[in-house]
Amino acid sequence: MLQEGLIITIVGMGTVLIFLTILVFAMNIMSKTVSFISKFMPEEVEAPVAVRKETNTDEEIAVAIAVAKMKMI
Repeated sequence: MLQEGLIITIVGMGTVLIFLTILVFAMNIMSKTVSFISKFMPEEVEAPVAVRKETNTDEEIAVAIAVAKMKMI
């Protein structure tokens, strides 16, 4: 019974090892294929859009502090 369990374990681990090896080779082949294709058809890169960050004025900060103090009372 123990021998059968070991055989099943070894067969299962061997199957997973073979599958993972095939997966690694397939991913390497796909990576090389994509890098080869990207030389002929590069992706278009959009220019970054500048985002304007709004700054708070002193008046807005003063109002926020006043509201916070009123909530504490």
